[in-house]
Amino acid sequence: MKISNRRSRHAVTGVALGAVLALTATACGDDGSGAGGDKGAEGSGKGKIVFWDNNGGVRTEIWKEIIADFEKAHPDIDVEYVGIASTEYQSKVDTALQGGGLPDVGGVGSAMIAGFAAQGALEPLDERLAESSLDGKLNKDMVESLKAAGGGDDRLYSIPTSANNGVLYYRTDLFEKAGLQEPTTWDRFYEAADKLTNKGRNEFGYTIRGGAGSIAQALDAMYGQSGITSFWDTSGERTTVNDPRNVKALERYAALYKKVTPAADLNNDFTKMVAQWDSGTIGMLNHNLGSYQDHVKALGVDKFRGIPQPTGPGGKRVQVSNPVDGLGLFKSGKNKEAAWKFIEFATSEAENSKFNEAAGQVPSNTDAAQDAWISKAEPTKLAADALSDGSTTIVQLPYYLPDWNTISKADNEPNFQKVLLGKTSAKEFLDTMAEQLNTAQEEWDQQHG
Repeated sequence: MKISNRRSRHAVTGVALGAVLALTATACGDDGSGAGGDKGAEGSGKGKIVFWDNNGGVRTEIWKEIIADFEKAHPDIDVEYVGIASTEYQSKVDTALQGGGLPDVGGVGSAMIAGFAAQGALEPLDERLAESSLDGKLNKDMVESLKAAGGGDDRLYSIPTSANNGVLYYRTDLFEKAGLQEPTTWDRFYEAADKLTNKGRNEFGYTIRGGAGSIAQALDAMYGQSGITSFWDTSGERTTVNDPRNVKALERYAALYKKVTPAADLNNDFTKMVAQWDSGTIGMLNHNLGSYQDHVKALGVDKFRGIPQPTGPGGKRVQVSNPVDGLGLFKSGKNKEAAWKFIEFATSEAENSKFNEAAGQVPSNTDAAQDAWISKAEPTKLAADALSDGSTTIVQLPYYLPDWNTISKADNEPNFQKVLLGKTSAKEFLDTMAEQLNTAQEEWDQQHG
């Protein structure tokens, strides 16, 4: 695997995914007092803590299993679980940062760390990790990935739980019936999307993500088709998102909407998109390793495959990075000792393996990463092969920018919907995003020299 990055100090974020896949008494939140900037307290190591799940609903069941295991092992600690949809998590934390009510511990992936850390919300975890039984047991590249995403101070604000990767899921039975080849290239992808569509029978070749989370998927399709291998140009100050080759790629991709996709895709987040694909009348879906188990439950293992993203120019595969997920300790917590015990437990070998098998993702605990279930989950195994055989280049997204999450979500998801509807051109959309990114990068450079 090749990593393309504008600065070497951020390259580790991209390395993480490829390397790990190649491995085959009182608590803040209960009284509403926790707010950004509060120093909190270590507490007694007993009592109640509050945990915010950043993928509530999707991961609720497995987190409740882990919490039950934890409370059995630590009967003097009670964990209050709060499941928050991934699409609402950042706004929920941002609101609590201003008004109070932050939890003791919560999900903090690489896409959110810089913004939270910049507001003083997160506790640095380097010393706790060094003194923990987890020291030396977590994938080093994942740890470095989260450090690099933290905003430039080289501190660790989240303990990694898992890594993910983009996957193209396709219906093997529908492809066989239509006499189509596996969609291993973008040309085959577009051919299949067209041939598998029959609107009269409510059959579609593809489901496109038009709602929450749409920007990352659109970027993946753009860079995959254009073959551009860096998010920044040679100056390191200007983004390549609005390069003419990316504009052309987005025009082709956005034109799929309503031509070979359901109209409902305009507002679909990943849960609705996955459920729609699992209903059985759509040929292809771009998502990640996390939905693999959902497809198995809905379709069985014989009707679909999950393969690495299609290859583009010259047979090379280019993908944008997927965030590493993790658990962070909020600085305002009043029972940090107990909250840290929960993080340690959740990322121990047995619990980390249990979580990732349910989620279909790659464990951060190096012992858990050796478990047999990983080799049996075909998309994970194929992703590992693709990322270790030299055929894939990762375009590292700038998670280190405090404004990244806002730019890639609230600021531009509505604009992408306008592109799908034909109300805004792909060029106008990408030029707007590029201006925002270039400004954010300039501000970051000024602050970090």
